[in-house]
Amino acid sequence: MNKLLLVTCITSLLAGCGGNKISEEAKDNKADEDKMVITWVPKENLPPESKKPSNGKDSVKLMQRQARQNGPVLRDSHDLTVLSDIHMPSASEFDIGNISSVIVEESDIAGLNRHGGHGGRNDLSIAFSAPPASHFKIRRGQEADRVDQGGEPRPFVPGEGPSTEEYDRIYENPFLQAKGNPLSTFSIDVDTASYANSRRFLRDGQLPPKDAVRVEEFINYFDYEYPAPTGTDPFSVNCELSACPWNEKSELLLVGLQGRKMDLAQMPTSNLVFLIDVSGSMQQANKLPLLKASMRLLVDNLRPEDKVAIVVYAGAAGLVLDSTAGTDRNQILRAIDGLRAGGSTAGGAGIKLAYKVAQENFLPEGNNRIILATDGDFNVGESSDAGLTRLVEEKRKGGVFLTVLGFGNGNYKDSKMEKLADKGNGNYAYIDNVREAKKALVTEVGGTLFAIAKDVKLQLEFNPAVVSSYRLIGYENRMLKAEDFNNDKKDAGELGAGHRVTALYEIVRVGAEEPVATVDKLKYQKKVKLTKSKDLLTLKLRYKEPKEDESQLITKVIMAEEITAEKPSENWALASAVAEFALLMRDSQHKGTASFESALARARSARGEDEHGYRTELAQLIEEADLLARN
Repeated sequence: MNKLLLVTCITSLLAGCGGNKISEEAKDNKADEDKMVITWVPKENLPPESKKPSNGKDSVKLMQRQARQNGPVLRDSHDLTVLSDIHMPSASEFDIGNISSVIVEESDIAGLNRHGGHGGRNDLSIAFSAPPASHFKIRRGQEADRVDQGGEPRPFVPGEGPSTEEYDRIYENPFLQAKGNPLSTFSIDVDTASYANSRRFLRDGQLPPKDAVRVEEFINYFDYEYPAPTGTDPFSVNCELSACPWNEKSELLLVGLQGRKMDLAQMPTSNLVFLIDVSGSMQQANKLPLLKASMRLLVDNLRPEDKVAIVVYAGAAGLVLDSTAGTDRNQILRAIDGLRAGGSTAGGAGIKLAYKVAQENFLPEGNNRIILATDGDFNVGESSDAGLTRLVEEKRKGGVFLTVLGFGNGNYKDSKMEKLADKGNGNYAYIDNVREAKKALVTEVGGTLFAIAKDVKLQLEFNPAVVSSYRLIGYENRMLKAEDFNNDKKDAGELGAGHRVTALYEIVRVGAEEPVATVDKLKYQKKVKLTKSKDLLTLKLRYKEPKEDESQLITKVIMAEEITAEKPSENWALASAVAEFALLMRDSQHKGTASFESALARARSARGEDEHGYRTELAQLIEEADLLARN
């Protein structure tokens, strides 16, 4: 409508209408109280003919957008000033001999937008000579004061511009000789984001980027029927061994932990802070609208004693809702419903404020947690991965845990969000639909929000008399040094109530073909003398209670014959099928003879009861990936 009004004005001038009268149609449009915005167009962005002065008069350029000239410094290319009620001078005052051609531009003020490439579409630029600016009478419209600093950026449209999604490079774990490297040490990982995010790609008809596929997150997306823990330990430890489906020379070892389950009534009182990204990049339907629907699901399951505060951030951070009891559910829902997207993304400031609010309402015996919901596209203030992780590392010392929920596509920053959850003693999930929101925030809310153990580390010592070489599948960004296992200052993953963790090792027995590179014999060390033992390995596990700083140790000796069944269990079949699927999606150098057909067959055989349909969906995704990989 703004363009129509502007073009109508110029047409009237060309026709010699005179005065500041415009057509009746334009008057009607003006009666609708449409707003116009003025921008000074950089001289170099205009056509050659429009750069030439006409009769020595000043040149005035009208456009749809205007950068603030005397206001706050621009935070990004979408910082706008909204003006209204522009009173045009009479046509006799214009030098209409120097009206440049109408230009349909593909750039906004700075020629860029937050998503890469060009910005707003069909911006209209007209240049003409005019009397001094004093002839223009401009009044600020009331709407200007309501526009968030940073303005309203154009929503990203998939396929319209280059994607700026970010994923960290994954260097796959190699095979290691048990004789020289008997210890395998890593932190647990209960994140599931990689699987849900990869599902989004497949549903959109394309294979995910290789580095978007983290094998351990594929495996840990699914529930496994491990026995419940007994005694005082918060989880059970389970192992199983069978032939590797994609390498006839190897065996596949499953290591599974099952966390103690808790009823919601047994869980400690929660002090929750929703940290919500309301920047302009969150306008898409699969971002802020889906985020709000997800938060409503969580609020519907709050207990009266639980409390929720809401912090938002865009160009700056702010407290939308102070800590509010679960009994006042309507007030919490109204605050969520009132959220709107617009502006730049000061994620660092939002994180600081959220931790401040959490500490002010800290429950010494309760569950203190921030739930960060974002696309990860921080661009104002502290926004680097290194700076943000240092911030979270410092803040976690106060006993506040961090859950990260990722939303959206196009500018999705997976690498940043995974680091934040890792360093914040938390977990990371990707929400691509409301069904996934229900899984994370309702069905598995205990695992998502209530930690039963923190800094959980595993260390396996393989017996070189039995095992020639081994490879941990996945967990590349969770690997620890051997000495980190006994270091209680070294951070590791948390385990939530009812959560389970599964890890797979591909192992090669002594006497089988070895897929590892060897080195020359050492000059200054003698041959290592092996202890006579038939043990396959010794498994050690360290963990801390959520409120404690000293770890506890669990040790378990594993004999191969004790964990090898005639027929693999449903747990092993499912985990191996998911792993094979992920190896194919990554095009892993260790995929061997893996195939989608093989993975699909085991996935179908392990479907079980499948109460929520996740395993059925897995089979569908394997079929879709197979078809896409053939094209």
